[in-house]
Amino acid sequence: MLRTLTGLIAGATLALAAHAEPVDGEVKKIDVGAGKVTLQHAEIKSLDMPAMKMAYRVSDPAWLKTLQVGDKVTFSADKVNGQFTVTAISVKK
Repeated sequence: MLRTLTGLIAGATLALAAHAEPVDGEVKKIDVGAGKVTLQHAEIKSLDMPAMKMAYRVSDPAWLKTLQVGDKVTFSADKVNGQFTVTAISVKK
């Protein structure tokens, strides 16, 4: 039963990530303690969100240690447990 539940949860997570569109942004603030990053970003059509500056939870807090204020990034975000969450992020080279 646990194995089935774990599989369903993993499948739902992948389905959410599959619908998230990559968006360009810039890191404005990093709050390791809160597990959040503030991003200035372009419109996120999949979330019906205009271009703005907003703090997001991150699905992997370890990412915050790899980012610096001013980094240009590409990221994906989705609504996870009712909160806007960065589900993938990479620094543009």
